[in-house]
Amino acid sequence: MSAGKNTAYNVAYRVFSVLLPLITAPYLSRTVGTHGVGLYSYAWNISYFACLAAMLGLENYGTRAIAAARDDREALNRTFSAIWRMQRAVALAALGLWMVYLLFIADEEKAIAVPLTLMSVSCLFNLDWALMGLDQFRPIALRNTAVKSAAAACVFIFVRGEADLWIYGFAWSLATCVGNLLSALSLRGKVTRVRVTRAEALKHLGPCSLLFISVLATSVYRVMDKVMVGAMAGKDENGLYENAEKIVYCLSGFISAVGTVMLPRASNLWRRGETERIRRSLDATMQGIMLMTGAMAFGLAAVADRFCVLFYGNEFAPSAPMMIPLGFSLMLIGFANVIRTQWILPQERDRIVVRSVCSGAAVNLAANLLLIPRMGAMGAVVGTLLAEFTVPFVQWLHLDRELPYARLLLHALSACAVGGLMYAAVRLSGLLLPATWPGLAAQVLVGLVVEGCLCLLLLRLTHSPLMKLLRRRPSK
Repeated sequence: MSAGKNTAYNVAYRVFSVLLPLITAPYLSRTVGTHGVGLYSYAWNISYFACLAAMLGLENYGTRAIAAARDDREALNRTFSAIWRMQRAVALAALGLWMVYLLFIADEEKAIAVPLTLMSVSCLFNLDWALMGLDQFRPIALRNTAVKSAAAACVFIFVRGEADLWIYGFAWSLATCVGNLLSALSLRGKVTRVRVTRAEALKHLGPCSLLFISVLATSVYRVMDKVMVGAMAGKDENGLYENAEKIVYCLSGFISAVGTVMLPRASNLWRRGETERIRRSLDATMQGIMLMTGAMAFGLAAVADRFCVLFYGNEFAPSAPMMIPLGFSLMLIGFANVIRTQWILPQERDRIVVRSVCSGAAVNLAANLLLIPRMGAMGAVVGTLLAEFTVPFVQWLHLDRELPYARLLLHALSACAVGGLMYAAVRLSGLLLPATWPGLAAQVLVGLVVEGCLCLLLLRLTHSPLMKLLRRRPSK
């Protein structure tokens, strides 16, 4: 399959992943309330960490190893078999830890945590890394779309109150299990399992664990904050924070989609030594990402108060003050993502990634421990902002002499200026419009028109490389 088709499937699935939680969240919020949302979030995020431990860094390491061996069928079979044997051993150990939590630690969330056991079980045969290494993105995208759509349908059909939250967990866990089994079936004829020694399997454990460090560190300040809010501030506070963070997390999926598209292109240019083309591409992408995330951040800030009530219900009105500052973390995430995917990773300078992400995790953990007991969920908001600022800051410490940071920061400031004007227009229109769905839609339309016109004006007045890039595309 061509790189273009793989990219299309990957981006399309990411967009679907962004939209699906936005479909189920309003129904779940109204059905189970703040305590129910917080209770489920608490159990789910503990399960998520168990799955992270089970999979180590296989999404990166396994994919890379399979891709390197795929032209030699014998080497491919042995590499696949050795990594899968290592995966099963680690996943079984993680499943054992999950059972310890389930039997001796879980409290009121136990009824939800029991069906989530299927999530840990599914890690025994999660072979997405092998499919990606073989450039088989289509089955992953189609399978995940199908099973997640079925799980979402079950939520609407069977979940009627907080007592049904176990059904919610069971539906998503079963969908994950079925999806991973279908992954294994998709590999038939493409790779063959062979006998390998324990030593062959264990030799992959070290390098895979090294890549796992950055995955774990990222998860600390993306997931652990909700566990800490639930444990230190209560499930109700966690429910408010969960729904505020959920919208921002969904929007960040578009940043990841852009990074996924640009990473292979930048890697190819690095191999060919076309450094200047990479610099021009990075500059154009940074301006585009800053304008996109600036529009998201200021737009969300302009409508958060009405959006939370209309989307989640009156009970979640306190989520709005959390959603506003979290929205601005998108600009920090976007800035770091462009540098990481177009400059650091293509050069295989993984240590910078590990250092920046681990620094962000350490800052987040310290801020949470200090602020959550005093500020509740808002303490986690502050911790998230500090963590997301730390990542690009550490990147800057390593790359200041290589990249034109003054120009890149100017793109961010320009995006803030455009976003600020758009924010003012949306807030002013809100004074004239009712707090209803049609009124909110009208506000969004005003924001889109103002943002679009200002962005176009900015790009033309500054002779932006992004505008030049867009003009060249049709000729290709």
